[in-house]
Amino acid sequence: MDKIFLVVLTPLLCALIAFIKGPAVKKWALAASLLPLAFSILLLSQFNADASTQFAVDYPWIPALGIHFKLGIDGISMILLLLTNLLVPLIILSSFKQEPKNPNAFYSLIFFMQAGLLVVFTALDGFLFYIGWEAALLPIYFICALWGSGDRIRINLKFFIYTIAGSLIMLIAIIYLHLQTPGHKYDIEAFYKLNLDPHTQAWIFWAFFLAFAIKMPIFPFHTWQPDTYTESPTAGTMLLSGIMLKMGIYGVIRWLIPVAPLGFAAWGQTVLILSVIGIVYASIIAFTQKDIKRLIAYSSIAHVGLIAAGIFAWNVQGLQGAMIQMLNHGINVVGMFFIADIIIRRLGTRELSQMGGIAKTAPQFAIAFLIILLGTVALPLTNGFIGEFLLLMGVYSYGIWYAAVAGLTIIFGAVYMFRMYQKVMLGTTNEHTSLFADIDGTEKTILLIICALVIIIGVYPQTILHISEAAVSNLVEVVNGKIQGFK
Repeated sequence: MDKIFLVVLTPLLCALIAFIKGPAVKKWALAASLLPLAFSILLLSQFNADASTQFAVDYPWIPALGIHFKLGIDGISMILLLLTNLLVPLIILSSFKQEPKNPNAFYSLIFFMQAGLLVVFTALDGFLFYIGWEAALLPIYFICALWGSGDRIRINLKFFIYTIAGSLIMLIAIIYLHLQTPGHKYDIEAFYKLNLDPHTQAWIFWAFFLAFAIKMPIFPFHTWQPDTYTESPTAGTMLLSGIMLKMGIYGVIRWLIPVAPLGFAAWGQTVLILSVIGIVYASIIAFTQKDIKRLIAYSSIAHVGLIAAGIFAWNVQGLQGAMIQMLNHGINVVGMFFIADIIIRRLGTRELSQMGGIAKTAPQFAIAFLIILLGTVALPLTNGFIGEFLLLMGVYSYGIWYAAVAGLTIIFGAVYMFRMYQKVMLGTTNEHTSLFADIDGTEKTILLIICALVIIIGVYPQTILHISEAAVSNLVEVVNGKIQGFK
């Protein structure tokens, strides 16, 4: 079997866990989740960090319609592959203390979603990319709707309508591009080679962008996100924030800008401005939050806004910053939501006003929380620093004033995150926090892994940057060449 199939299709086999019942199902789920991670590490060990597409497979799927099951990996998709298959075992392990109802169905949906995500990150066929895009949406909808809390049905219906509407507009663009290719193909290289006029590329740009902007989300397409993150089960929130929003970022890099470079040239500045506005807007809203999960949700919007700004600055520094920051954001935000989950489970509340003094009763938890928080606010020698530094360099190269405003995400982020830490961990204990138990077992394992990644990537980020460097440089050169060629 082709190596890439081992990575992409193994989660579908893991989803058969739906037929296993009993208390051991969670252990089976964790063991199964390690298989795609092991295969990803195998691929990484054989990966050449150049600009080529490797481990490619191309099988006719529906030949009459020009649809192929075509997959491949380059330095850009490799990072997303590693992120997905690293976080899924941690997310499954994080659910061990929660004992979800119908755990076999719960874990099976996670594996179905993982398969969809991996198809998105490796698809080289437009129709297959769309299938993976939709396949990842349905499981997370049911995870959030069935295992969520509060007004979850209405909230998740809003999320579903937002995302499906954007996806359908993208599908129209994909079909149009298919009809323009010689021989009517969905192949990504055929899309890249199309020589469409600026007007056509402009509407294709917006058709793709709407789908990707909703998923990320970018201001003003973000309104579904805070409620969905807050009322979803912790595993659902982690899947959404840690991995799923990267689908939109990846889509911009792989499909949007290279397919419609003239549309990007015309409208990229507009999107960069929206991204910068989103940074400031989400940061200001985060200051006012009294709910710990909502505060982290708005923090995520601000950080994603900086990633988007770096991408639409479209230079090697900005794009490399986006690549490593996608990995770092996934690690850090999963860590932050797990921290929030531990607090909520112990105290039975999300309100910051009912917390305080936890560091006195749970010193190990306090240290882990602080390390992950430092990575989130991009302290030097933590994983978040190099990503945000490169992103700001990329935006600065585009325009100094954009960088000045975008840099506020670091300042604001440090203020509201340390303020949250102070309210939760410092001060005097109260009737809710005086008996707060320190971390143990699976909690300690997860936080130890995340803290180690925060420090290791922060001290030696070159390993990650090297994976994507050649692919990023080549993509920037190709797109800039098309734009310059038109001028």
